Amino acid sequence: MGYDAQYATYQQIIEQALERAIPIQQADWPEQTMPKMLGDAMRYSLLAGGKRLRPVLLLAAYNLLHDDVTPALPFAMAVEMIHTYSLIHDDLPAMDDDDLRRGKPTSHKVYGEAMAILAGDALLNMAYETMAHSGHANALAALAQIAARAGGRGMIAGQTADIAMEGKPADEHMLRYIHQHKTADLIAAALLGGLALAGANHKQLALGEQYSLHLGLAFQIVDDLLDLEGEQQLLGKHTGQDAGHGKLTWPAVYGVQAARQDAARHIDTAVTAANGFGEQGQFLAQLALNSLKRVQ
Repeated sequence: MGYDAQYATYQQIIEQALERAIPIQQADWPEQTMPKMLGDAMRYSLLAGGKRLRPVLLLAAYNLLHDDVTPALPFAMAVEMIHTYSLIHDDLPAMDDDDLRRGKPTSHKVYGEAMAILAGDALLNMAYETMAHSGHANALAALAQIAARAGGRGMIAGQTADIAMEGKPADEHMLRYIHQHKTADLIAAALLGGLALAGANHKQLALGEQYSLHLGLAFQIVDDLLDLEGEQQLLGKHTGQDAGHGKLTWPAVYGVQAARQDAARHIDTAVTAANGFGEQGQFLAQLALNSLKRVQ
């Protein structure tokens, strides 16, 4: 199966699973499940589309060692729930104050700030509930990989630094800290979560960590460039936001040309790590190469 067909297959499996994850509620205040208004807000953001990069990475990592990815689906869903909750909260007025995400009004514009916060909170908790109830023999190992990189020493640490550095002078150390934790850590959560679930050995986990770190850094550098040069219609969100908020970005610190070169260098390192998995790693290698050319 070629790269595009394999990615599309992963996406389809993920979309079907996410659609089933939060059933449409018929009653406003059902006894045994969540309130309808909460479920509607959760579904609105979770099913808004997107590349599904992180759950695809988790399934691809699991697929390196197992042919059937079905047992990994709860964890792929969980990673996307965590990613979605982070976007809902990131768009709030107290943070990035965005009103457009994936070409649609952001959650707080549709449901109000309070319900957006609650929808994000509920998605985060549902993610851990989904993993805990999977019944997989390696569930705890995978959950530990994901939790470590999604929390206060991972993605949230990066978000904290991103806010703290707004309007501050350029700082190369903090720039890498933000990119590594805000973006690369959740990519690593997906890759290493999938590998841990599959029963990977130490060498395979080390390759996965190397791959995800450099893919994540490159991915965020490209994001920074797209915010400067991308088309809003393709991106599905407003451009020029980073400069408007005084964000610490790679182009702002190093310049546009150097940012492109650094992204390519990180991708080269990611591809080398993917090749360490042999023929099975070709999907990951191609995914990394494609990330340099993305327009959204």
